[in-house]
Amino acid sequence: MSYGENSDDMSRRAAHLVDTILKGAKPGDLPVEQPTKFDFVINLKTAKALGLTVPDSLLRRAGEVIQ
Repeated sequence: MSYGENSDDMSRRAAHLVDTILKGAKPGDLPVEQPTKFDFVINLKTAKALGLTVPDSLLRRAGEVIQ
């Protein structure tokens, strides 16, 4: 199982910050940003290899299930 920031969203935010800096903004003046979108992924193959049983309630909540 993995729960972490959405990498696509983080890439877009990073590109925006780079664009802002290239347009003349001082990096020290930019606000600190934290991720706002997260992904929850379950890898059933790895869970099985580790001898884990993933409850159906978690499988329903996952944004992606890797078979």
